[in-house]
Amino acid sequence: QVQLLESGGGLVQAGGSLRLSCAASGGTFSRYNMGWFRQAPGKEHDFVAAISWTGDTTTYADSVKGRFTISGDNAKTTVYLQMNSLKPEDTAVYYCAADRSLSETLFNGPWAYDYWGQGTQVTVSS
Repeated sequence: QVQLLESGGGLVQAGGSLRLSCAASGGTFSRYNMGWFRQAPGKEHDFVAAISWTGDTTTYADSVKGRFTISGDNAKTTVYLQMNSLKPEDTAVYYCAADRSLSETLFNGPWAYDYWGQGTQVTVSS
């Protein structure tokens, strides 16, 4: 069973950038679609972005489109989320997740993902 570990969170001023990483242990992402979600206090897990296991297809939430970029390394062991032009409303705990269904569809619902990391805090100050 693959385990996921996020890193790269922190405190940044509005307009700044952060890059989150999600590393796999116990396996690779080779056949998993990967997603990023975030959860602000008192709210549900919100979809942020997803990438297909081939790396050819990505999808984004409207709130981050044009500011965030999801990518993966060739070894299929790390997935990244580059976050630019950060806003205070981006403040949340960010989670990466793996969908092992081999679906050609990139899902934006937490229910579709089988493995989750422990999360990394991102705080954007105004």
